Amino acid sequence: MNDLRSLTLGQLEALCAELGWPRYTAGQIFTWLWQKGVDDIAAMTNLSKERRALLAERYTVGRLELLRTLDDEDGTTKFTFKLADGNVIESVFIPDGDRRTVCVSTQVGCRLGCGFCYTGTLVFKRDLAWHEIATQVLAIRRRLGSSKSQGKSPKSETAPDLSISTYPFPLITNVVFMGMGEPFLNYDATIEAARTINAENGLGIGARRITISTSGIPDGIRAFTQLPQQFRLALSLNASDDETRSKLMPANKLHPLNEVMAAIREYAAAKSKRVTFEYVLVDGINNRNKDVKQLAALLKGIPCKLNLIPLNPFPGCDLKAPTAESVEAFARKLWPLVPAVTVRRSKGARILAGCGQLAGLTE
Repeated sequence: MNDLRSLTLGQLEALCAELGWPRYTAGQIFTWLWQKGVDDIAAMTNLSKERRALLAERYTVGRLELLRTLDDEDGTTKFTFKLADGNVIESVFIPDGDRRTVCVSTQVGCRLGCGFCYTGTLVFKRDLAWHEIATQVLAIRRRLGSSKSQGKSPKSETAPDLSISTYPFPLITNVVFMGMGEPFLNYDATIEAARTINAENGLGIGARRITISTSGIPDGIRAFTQLPQQFRLALSLNASDDETRSKLMPANKLHPLNEVMAAIREYAAAKSKRVTFEYVLVDGINNRNKDVKQLAALLKGIPCKLNLIPLNPFPGCDLKAPTAESVEAFARKLWPLVPAVTVRRSKGARILAGCGQLAGLTE
């Protein structure tokens, strides 16, 4: 049977028209699926029994199977989910003061092969459907709500399924599309998921609290620029010249820096918004003195923030992170030349949940 949760609001409206139901019924169904998060059509109590029975004849309501959770002592929790076809993805919950962020995946594996990323070592299997992306947030919200109602936080365990009562309060404040995969190589599904995460009758996360990160797909950046929603954009930059970037990120050979930065400048001009640049620091490769000058020239005139992220190790990685002193020295050199520079030490690194460490591990 088809998954009712895979239907967009527009598709639900078309279904209701086909069945001769009022258009507003589609909004009721969408609200049950996303805002209230039910897994049972019978629970949609503002629909008549006849309508619920007809839906149940044609549709099920799918959910992600939670294989396990892992907790880091810094409060981060990594969630390992199995999809309906048996593929595995990972998502991360990152608490930080008043911010409670969920990092979602958009693909099973990744095509790009970045040298600083564990996901890049995997075979690419497929894009996620839009509802598989959005359901990661829903599933984590449920898990957090269930734990809160029991007066405890999630613990590392082989987890049960998530068929629990809905939790109507927004335990999640921010969502970042920075997990497994390249969001702009799965553009349509990524944007539909973001819209549902943002929708008032969806997951209700403010658009400015939703950030989509790309390695630099110019067509995707330009399409993103045209969106009316105020989602935020981050670019995984990681180098100040094409030679270095191509070594770290093979996709740069297809989309070199001049093409990527042209699209970024168009975005910044059209949106009048600050761009976040992510820069994974790799010792001896992209933290040289010449990188300071080159970065300043590359980012000149763009309202931006530069996040310096020391490399997070993972099995099989032969790259090395700089020392803490080297990271701070590099940041100090950059700060007068770039509008804002921060050193972001990834939470969850001890459980392979930090930036660049997701791989869909089940053991």
